Amino acid sequence: MSHGPKGGATVKERAELALNNDFLRKAVKFTTERLKNGKLKATEEHGNWEDWRERGRQIRLHTIAHLDYYLNLFVENARANGVHVHFAETAKEAVDISMAIAERVSAKTVVKSKSMVSEELHLNAALEKIGVEAIETDLGEYIIQLADEPPSHIIIPAIHKNRYQIAELLSEDAGEKLEADTKILAGYVRRRLRSKFLEADIGMTGCNFAIAETGSMVLFENEGNARMVTTLPKTQITLMGMERIIPSWADLEVMATLLPRSATGQKLTMYMSGITGPRRSEDADGPDEMHIIIVDNGRSLQLGDPEFQELLNCIRCGACLNACPVYRHIGGHAYGGTYSGPIGAVLTPSLQKNIAEWDDIANASSLCGACYEACPVKIPLHEMLIYLRRRKVEAGHSNKLEDAGMKGFATLFSKSGRMSTVLKLGKIGQKFVARDGGIRLKIGPLKGWNTYRVTPTLPKKSFRQQWATLDAEIRAGLQEMSPDVKQRMEQAVSNRKKGGAHGHGHG
Repeated sequence: MSHGPKGGATVKERAELALNNDFLRKAVKFTTERLKNGKLKATEEHGNWEDWRERGRQIRLHTIAHLDYYLNLFVENARANGVHVHFAETAKEAVDISMAIAERVSAKTVVKSKSMVSEELHLNAALEKIGVEAIETDLGEYIIQLADEPPSHIIIPAIHKNRYQIAELLSEDAGEKLEADTKILAGYVRRRLRSKFLEADIGMTGCNFAIAETGSMVLFENEGNARMVTTLPKTQITLMGMERIIPSWADLEVMATLLPRSATGQKLTMYMSGITGPRRSEDADGPDEMHIIIVDNGRSLQLGDPEFQELLNCIRCGACLNACPVYRHIGGHAYGGTYSGPIGAVLTPSLQKNIAEWDDIANASSLCGACYEACPVKIPLHEMLIYLRRRKVEAGHSNKLEDAGMKGFATLFSKSGRMSTVLKLGKIGQKFVARDGGIRLKIGPLKGWNTYRVTPTLPKKSFRQQWATLDAEIRAGLQEMSPDVKQRMEQAVSNRKKGGAHGHGHG
């Protein structure tokens, strides 16, 4: 099931809309800044954060490298616990399985805890078609459901809205004016959902981690709604990406340390629920029937790919979004898919295997590497974006004008003589368009840059032309240096070389 960018618009066009939305930009900037700073504080207090990042990376690398073994072990143990386990190769298969369960139990309502996989499958729309009401119970998800919008962030779906916009949405839902006060708004949603939890026929969740050794699934949350979803309805459906496996409960300790600190700056998530099968006879609550749908939907395409297999290591913390300078300016909807930010820019085209449809999303990055530094399991997303760009060109989806420009650049600048000639001509030509030390024309390749900036003019003398003078000045300075200072500098260089040769180069 392929769902291309909204309305066929490009990333640039969607970003333009976002950049002109002051409410969105301020809301996204405020929240991502708070989350980013919270993460930095939490990781500094932790002390040996880099060691834990490496532990998390090794767990994920090992698990994905042996995914078939751990999936089989998980399924075997889950079925032994009384769980109905289903495999869905495509989004359509996952939706069909969910629909079949809903129809078999004559479901009228489904309460859902937050699940990016269900967003990926567009499950709410499918349920609505067969007359089943799907109710999001996460506060952020409930807000964007009322707004009829997709999530704008992996962990904070309504990050693009401020409290006044949220108050307007909830007031319309309530049929009365609600103050733009967080406690009042959250209190209204809590009261509104209470009866929905009690009446629901099916509870539907995502899955943060699946524990292979016991066949259990683990949910991280801060609101307690997932616990209501997994205990009150008689039927539970868990949608699980096939890569969400970890080998053991001991490995969960590492993930429970990494994920909340990376996501929100919390030392520990408010609620962490481990669910091992449906309700037993001695249990006071829980579902009578539990289903886990293990979803592929393009994930297996990354297995064995040396450039993209590490993509499956992602634990969906959203830290890369909070660190990304592009996401922080344009929000999530500009990316056009379920997943946004750096992870979305790589994940969407990789899962879809549709470079032609998603070829511009990999360009929505400055390649600064902030996403890698933020990632708790060290996924090299900035490198993957370069791989995607290369594959786009290799597949023949590059911009023809850009291709011609790069070929021209290579021809002109591959020889120093040609380069000097071009620079001389440029200095002459810029006299006709430069004003106050800058070029402001918004035509051709200058349009995108000069819409927000000013192109500087070429200097009177290039660095190459100045080098002879600079070199002479540096040499003269060295000659004037006192013998004592010169001797100490030479000794320091000598010591560093010796230390490097013996492997002791860490000061």
